[in-house]
Amino acid sequence: MAPRTGPAPEAPADASAPAPGVVEAGRRDRAIAAARRVVLVATVALVLGGLTSWGQLLLPAETASLANSAGGWTIPTAILVVVLARGYPEAAVQGAVAFVALTLGYAVVSGWRDLPFDPSTWAVVGLVAGPVVGTAAHALRRRGRRLALGTAVLAGILVGEGVYGLTVVAETTSPVWWSIELAVGALVLAFGALRVRPWGLALVAATGTVLVAAAFWSAFVLLPILVFH
Repeated sequence: MAPRTGPAPEAPADASAPAPGVVEAGRRDRAIAAARRVVLVATVALVLGGLTSWGQLLLPAETASLANSAGGWTIPTAILVVVLARGYPEAAVQGAVAFVALTLGYAVVSGWRDLPFDPSTWAVVGLVAGPVVGTAAHALRRRGRRLALGTAVLAGILVGEGVYGLTVVAETTSPVWWSIELAVGALVLAFGALRVRPWGLALVAATGTVLVAAAFWSAFVLLPILVFH
């Protein structure tokens, strides 16, 4: 019998592969869900920023520094990102949005109190620092090198400002909030160091915390000198 010379039959389509329309719809749904989470972060941060302004008026002297500290905004931003972010890009966006919204909320309420505040400078700072805090916070959900680095960033900020408060501005502020912030920073470090794998990365987290804390303390000491002199 002569062999058949017609075209080869087409291979059957992969029934398990999703249709292009399904893939596109899935991407759209994920983008919408991410946008909703960002809006939620912005809304909560806007309210917290407004409460910060009222806190400067209403908080007792022992904890009044909470409303004048970087840690007072870093902690809620990190919590929001840890709970809501679904990846590092989203965490970076949420961190930036949170810090800008905190600044705007503070500016709005301060204006209501007849204490005008220009948010532009701190909004720019938030656009720079927010993604760093956001990605560091999301890294707390990991276990390897990223967890060690994220722990170092967050713990370093809190420890650095806590030490700054207990040393540089100790004569004009209560030590209560600074001590609380220092303790929270130590807890963040302990959390990361106990969870990180391999164990040797705990040293990276601890060393990084000291370095970030020293950099933060130095920046807070030097900035007023550079600005006013």
